[in-house]
Amino acid sequence: MVVRMRHTSGHTRNRRSHHAIAARGFSKCPSCGAAGLGHHACTVCGMYRGRQVLNVAKKKAKEEKRAKAKAEAK
Repeated sequence: MVVRMRHTSGHTRNRRSHHAIAARGFSKCPSCGAAGLGHHACTVCGMYRGRQVLNVAKKKAKEEKRAKAKAEAK
């Protein structure tokens, strides 16, 4: 079968004009002042809603250890 009516390029582009991705809104961490995503734990200090939920120092040490092991493997 054949498509009976073809959509013009303008019609197609008008429809796709609403498919754009919206920019993410950043909020300020109340404890350290760093910019980050809302409703997420702060990546700098590890605080969320006034509580410590991430151990940032432990995570950084783990990443450094992994990077060192990767450098030694080369």
